[in-house]
Amino acid sequence: MIGGLFMYNHKGEVLISRVYRDDIGRNAVDAFRVNVIHARQQVRTPVTNIARTSFFHIRRANIWLAAVTKQNVNGAMVFEFLIRFTQVMQSYFGKINEENIKNNFVLIYELLDEMLDFGYPQNCDTGVLKTFITQTGVKSQSKEEQMQITSQVTGQIGWRREGIKYRRNELFLDVLEYVNLLMSPQGQVLSAHVAGRILMKSYLSGMPECKFGINDKIVMESKGTKILDDSGSRTASGKPVVVIDDCQFHQCVKLSKFETEHSISFIPPDGEFELMRYRTTKDISLPFRIIPLVREVGRTRMEVKAVLKSNFKPSLLGQKIEVKIPTPLNTAGVQLLCLKGKAKYKASDNAIVWKIKRMAGMKETQLSAEIDLLETDTKKKWTRPPISMNFEVPFAPSGFKVRYLKVFEPKLNYSDHDVVKWVRYIGRSGLYETRC
Repeated sequence: MIGGLFMYNHKGEVLISRVYRDDIGRNAVDAFRVNVIHARQQVRTPVTNIARTSFFHIRRANIWLAAVTKQNVNGAMVFEFLIRFTQVMQSYFGKINEENIKNNFVLIYELLDEMLDFGYPQNCDTGVLKTFITQTGVKSQSKEEQMQITSQVTGQIGWRREGIKYRRNELFLDVLEYVNLLMSPQGQVLSAHVAGRILMKSYLSGMPECKFGINDKIVMESKGTKILDDSGSRTASGKPVVVIDDCQFHQCVKLSKFETEHSISFIPPDGEFELMRYRTTKDISLPFRIIPLVREVGRTRMEVKAVLKSNFKPSLLGQKIEVKIPTPLNTAGVQLLCLKGKAKYKASDNAIVWKIKRMAGMKETQLSAEIDLLETDTKKKWTRPPISMNFEVPFAPSGFKVRYLKVFEPKLNYSDHDVVKWVRYIGRSGLYETRC
């Protein structure tokens, strides 16, 4: 059955070693380290054969657990044992990591003596094992638990030191959103979502507490304002709200207050940090729309027309606009005409790249291209890859708004009015594609 069992860390160092049969030597340890753990090419299969020796391995976090044999064994049974062994270890000392394995060195060997006899699996039931191996495992505390205990005992905040002083108290907040879109040739939105990040730069003295309010649907409903339409995009006062699907906060945010009062309250770290991440899929304002028209004129010619429309306020300017229109592989030459910006054919990318520095809202421009094609023997039809786009606009496409940002510092004598606050909205393209 199993000739030997080894546990390695991510460096390939052996943490636990138990050999059950004489046909397994120490060279097996090195063979697994070199061919699997340190292999440049990723090992996809959980069973590796090296010099007539089979290695059955599983990985938990940064720990490798390998069963070694030279016999023709039942693979399913070996993996069942390895999984049961990890479950037993987790029940004794929690998370399987290098620190826990080193702290429970003796316990693991005791468990192996009971669970494997001359390489044959014996009793793997956790309840039965705990009746005669009664010692409890040594659990290492996670960083979060250690920080929580430290803050409870000392009142210290791990992410901010005391005694910070600035001549001018400033707070910068950037709402950065990436719009992802897939649109059909007829202009129907197939999929769209916004991935947002709130970045902050804090230059505040002392230990200030900040309160941050957003126009999300839950806040508006809790204040007694009813939603008028089914989509949940506007309140009774007519102000737009954003429906956040999921969000993730920095460790400084007091989650208990967010759950009860639904306000984002926190003591910010000094300098730059990411306060929040969120995702939304409803009522997205798409900054640009491309209307493509591709017409094949015979076997050696093709006409492409792309109309670009900007769908935001005329007072705003879109920047760094780039449209990539794919061309067939057998393209010989391209004649281009664009009303705005610059366009050129890139043979290395098999695409026409159209660049516009700035474009105001509610405008329309177009590009026309005549493509000459080489005659090919292949009957395979061109797949028409989608037109992709990059841009940057000075607003949040999800409709995300900062309702208020307040700063309180009870110890030092400065108030919320003394803090200079800057809020900026940036919308950028993620994967923004329109099918041809």
